[in-house]
This record gives sequence, structure tokens and C-alpha cells, in this order.
Amino acid sequence: MRLVKLNRVINSIADAGLVLWRQKSTEEAEAEERTPVELCNELLSTQGEASGTAIARKIATAYAAMRVEEQSEFFHNLRHEFHLDPEEVVQAAENYKASRDDKDLRALVSAAEPRRQELIRRLNMAPNGTAFLVGMRRDLLGHLEENSELEAVDDDFVHILSSWFNRGFLTLERIDWNTPASVLEKLIEYETVHAMRGWDDLRRRLSDDRRCFAFFHSALPGEPLIFVEVALVQGLSAQIDPIIADDREHLNPDEADTAIFYSINACHKGLSGISFGDFLIKQVVVELKQELPQLEAFSTLSPVPRFIRWTEAMARGSDEQVLKEAAVEALELLSDPHWPDDENVRQRLEPLIMQLAAHYFFNAKRGVYPYDPVARFHLRNGARLERINWLGDLSDKGVDQSAGLMVNYLYDPKDIETNHERYIKNHHIAAAANVTALAEQGA
Repeated sequence: MRLVKLNRVINSIADAGLVLWRQKSTEEAEAEERTPVELCNELLSTQGEASGTAIARKIATAYAAMRVEEQSEFFHNLRHEFHLDPEEVVQAAENYKASRDDKDLRALVSAAEPRRQELIRRLNMAPNGTAFLVGMRRDLLGHLEENSELEAVDDDFVHILSSWFNRGFLTLERIDWNTPASVLEKLIEYETVHAMRGWDDLRRRLSDDRRCFAFFHSALPGEPLIFVEVALVQGLSAQIDPIIADDREHLNPDEADTAIFYSINACHKGLSGISFGDFLIKQVVVELKQELPQLEAFSTLSPVPRFIRWTEAMARGSDEQVLKEAAVEALELLSDPHWPDDENVRQRLEPLIMQLAAHYFFNAKRGVYPYDPVARFHLRNGARLERINWLGDLSDKGVDQSAGLMVNYLYDPKDIETNHERYIKNHHIAAAANVTALAEQGA
């Protein structure tokens, strides 16, 4: 409600600014027909708040009407016309090198900031400006796939949005069945790890032995940024079906000794790469421990979304040291989507898949960090790779992406910070002895 009132104020300011803008000379009045890029230059040059708000609103309106190819042209213009001046940067650096004066340092900092960053800040003056910019960045990410030179534009979006969405501006809220329906609908829409099958499924996931927490931001009311679903259980869960099945057994929360984080969903593609999850999990651990002090373990039950992709690359011969010929032949059995129904196939594949998975977590890399994105996320947060679960997810998606494997990443409050530091500084993967032993067996 407060944001609605604020946007009304901003719109009224924009209307007033538009009136002032239209009172300019006949030549300047032709700005009504200016291109979005020309309007961006006008926005950067204007000093008045009312006129700036009016121009920002016009740019937002113009952008909303753009076709995909027009968006691409607009982003390329942002890349080239609103970049920094290299000569100005070099001169400012030389001035500071010679003087070591704070004034010259400020000039250098100013010169080194692309004009795009100030443009992004001023575009936020438009009504619902933050949501508009998050949506614009979502579109930009789509264009990046074929236009790598736009990475410089994306860097500026990330720089600005990271400051606006830092932890200090986020609020953690528990979501239950009494949460407004408009928010509950978002959970169904944004759940991508284990899709919800409508309102009845959602209600089961919000029952007494379940918890759901989300981060919100005041600029996006009613819009969760990221949410985590938690099952209160006894012992580490090895399979997802007993957690989300329609006919699952219910447990008195006071009898639970373990909290299982079984689904974590980022809700806005435009905020990709801006970290919320590490703060979310650590704070939820604190919240749950305060509510249910008997809880002894906090663990995920996580997918392994790139495992099959990796094994297929290995089978094609990208790393002959990993897969022996017999293993390659065995992995061909995975091409049959119904292989989990055959007990003989399951018995043949289990030792191979488990050993390969352990090798995958320790040795498959993207740079110096694990190739698997879920592993990168949890290990960076300070979790320990606790257990690899055979046939933990027998859904079509689970079998297709990870041969049914699921993983427990354990968040031990006393070890989280140590694990995090060792991962960041030394790329060390904290793992339980059983996982380490699997990796040492080889494939």
C-alpha cells in the first residue's frame, strides 16, 4: 500500500515535470518525438527532479513497447554511447599518479564510472522504477547469449542492483496458509525445483511440519525474491518423494530432529547473480533453531542438475582417464528413460554411478570451483557434502538430469564459517568421510 501511494506521488511529479518540459521552446518541444537513446541523454543532462521523473517515465514507456530487435539495438547503444571515455580515464589516472591528491582521486573514480551507471540510477526515478529495471536486466540476459559485448552493460546493472538489493534492505518473512493469496500464487508460479500441482499441493507444503521462508524488498511488494521450502523430519532424508507425496506421513514438529531444505527458488531472472541464498539459508537456520530448539541437523536434499550432461561428455571421450570402456557401455543403459524399473540394471549401475558422482563433485570443475551449480552454491555457503543418495529423485526430470541422484549438503552452524573460508581461499570441498571414500575408489 505504501508503494502504491509512493508511485502515485511519483506519477504526479512526472505529470508536473511533463508540463514543465512541454513549456520549453518549440524546438525543444520536439523532444516528444525523440528516440529512447536521445531521451536517455536528456535524462542525464536534466537537473530538475520533476522533469527527470517525467523523462524517466517516457523512457520506461518507450522501452515497454520495444520489439526484441529494438531492445537489442537499445542495449548496443547503451554499450557504446554511454560508456566511459578511455582518454579521460588515462588522463585522470596520470593526474592522480602525479599528485596523489584526493581531488584527483575523486576525478579518477568519476571518470572510471560508465555513464550507464548514472543512467540506471536516474531511470529508477520512474514509477515502479526498480521493477522496470529488474525487467530490463532480464531482457538483457536474453540478448547476452548472442551478444557477448553486452557483458559490460550487464556488469553495470549487477553493480547497481547489488547495492539496491543488499542484505540490509531485505526482510525475511515466513510464508504460511494465512499469507495473502497473491503471494501464495507466486510460490506456485516460481517453484521450478519440484513443481507444485496446484493449491492443494501448496497447502500440503505449508502444513504444520513444513516451513517456507522468503526474502522481500520494499521496492517489489508482494514479490518474493527467493524462497526456501523446509521439511521437518527425523534423520537425513534420502528421497524427495516421501517429502512431497500427496499421501505423505505427517510429523509433530516437536518430534522433528532435522530440518531438510528441499527446494530453493530464485524468483526473478533479472536478479540472477545477485546473491540472496546464502543469507537466506543461514538466517532460516537461526529462525528454526529459535522456534524448535530440539533440531539437531540442518541439511538440504538437493538435485544434481548437470550430472548426466557431464557423464555424456565423458562418454564421448573428453576425458579417457575417467571412464573405462566397460563403464561407457554401462552408461548407455541410461538412454532408456525406464531403466530405474529394471532391478538388474539398477544393481549394475549403482556402484558405477555413485563412484562417478563422487568423482564429479571433487574433480569436475568450472575454473577452480565445482562444475555443478548447486554444489558451488552450498559449498560456498559453508555446507558440507554429507551424502550422495542413490535414486533419490525418480521423477522424469530427476532421472533425465541426474540419474535420480540427490545430495545432502549439511549446514553445521559450528563449521559453516570455517568451511566457507577454506572453500574461498583454498577451493577446499568439505565432505563427509563416506563421500571422500567413494571418490577415492575411482570409476
